[in-house]
Amino acid sequence: MRTQTEEGYTHALGNRQVQMIAIGGAIGVGLFLGSGGRLAAAGPALVLSYAAAGVAAFFVMRALGELVLYRPVSGSFVEYAGEFIGPWAAFASGWMYWINWAATGVAELTAIAAYIHYWAPAFPQWLTALLALAFVMTVNLLSVRLFGELEFWFAMLKVVAITVFLVVGLVLVVFAVGEAGPHNLVSHGGFFPTGFPLVLMSLQSVVFAYASIELVGITAGETARPHEIMPKAINGVVWRIAIFYVGSVALLAMVLPWTAYSAGTSPFVTVFSGLGVPWAADAMNLVVITAALSSCNSGLYATGRILRSMAMKQEAPRFAGALSTRHVPIGGILFTALMFLAGVALFYFLPERAFNIATAVASLGVITTWGVLVHCQTRLRRSGHRSAFPMPGSPYTNWLTLAFLALVVLLMPFADEDQRVAFYLIPLLVVAIAAGWWTVRRRRAS
Repeated sequence: MRTQTEEGYTHALGNRQVQMIAIGGAIGVGLFLGSGGRLAAAGPALVLSYAAAGVAAFFVMRALGELVLYRPVSGSFVEYAGEFIGPWAAFASGWMYWINWAATGVAELTAIAAYIHYWAPAFPQWLTALLALAFVMTVNLLSVRLFGELEFWFAMLKVVAITVFLVVGLVLVVFAVGEAGPHNLVSHGGFFPTGFPLVLMSLQSVVFAYASIELVGITAGETARPHEIMPKAINGVVWRIAIFYVGSVALLAMVLPWTAYSAGTSPFVTVFSGLGVPWAADAMNLVVITAALSSCNSGLYATGRILRSMAMKQEAPRFAGALSTRHVPIGGILFTALMFLAGVALFYFLPERAFNIATAVASLGVITTWGVLVHCQTRLRRSGHRSAFPMPGSPYTNWLTLAFLALVVLLMPFADEDQRVAFYLIPLLVVAIAAGWWTVRRRRAS
């Protein structure tokens, strides 16, 4: 029999589902779709960007692990921000996380529409996006168990696809099949063919590729035996980052020269097409669609819980706090779904740039979330708390991680036009959140 939490949720997620949600959060469209364009821009040295961002992601996850074991709660880092920094920080981080997922949802719906268009060019793309949104919204509204089960199979498909590539890629490199071999890392202009600055400029998009790894922390409030399950799930993210991301990018750079890849085409499709596998494009197209659906599904799950946590403190619209008879935060889910729907309009006005702009804006939310988690863990340690699952190297690794995140933001205006759009939105976001917090405080005082 499922137990009910103080927040009204049920412990419906088991070890199998939480482990796969953690995997799903570590593998997304950023790898399947975005790595091709980044390889074409930065060359083989892109692997350094993935490794650096991966190290930062590792410390973020371990900071999250220490916080989760201290107090498992469905509100996750928003609750921790309120406890260790202040109520204003909880308000700001909650809305920045919502902005992250709202922008990510727009990007993923855009990707789904574009890739279904590959199979059905006559079918309206706006209708494809609408149907995809209706599907993930229905899943989230029905039950937490259904969400967990769907994510389990979504993640399974992604893991199988990446594993097949890793095995095939390794065989190609070891036996020097065709053009494959370590020499591709330094041929065609060297390891830094377009210069080191472009490797730095790729950091923002690489951070987006790692986005949502923190989702496993939000599941803590609906996880049975969190003190037993969460450390395993969080530690598992580390080797997934090393193998699935850094390993995949390194193999991509060795299997073919970096000049073979291009933006808008999955590098995995490029590799398998070069092998003469006729169904490779269709198979990878299915995987990319699955990854995008998984991201939208997770986004509705996460923001529904975050918004409800904030609504209960009068920091979000009142209806966002509604809980259905199925113990699902129906108000928060519908609120985010409406924003997903409104954001699809960007696709009509800027079809070529919608995905990149949305991912750049989403990265601001990711960086804010990661920074808050690391800072909260620093405050937890200062309180004298000692964990059975400590963050390695703290507090020195905390400051190094925060410095890395600051560097990513500072590099954005010097990168491409889409990143500059996101960077110039920062003052507007600061003003909007400050105005929102002023309104909340005034309402409470009256």
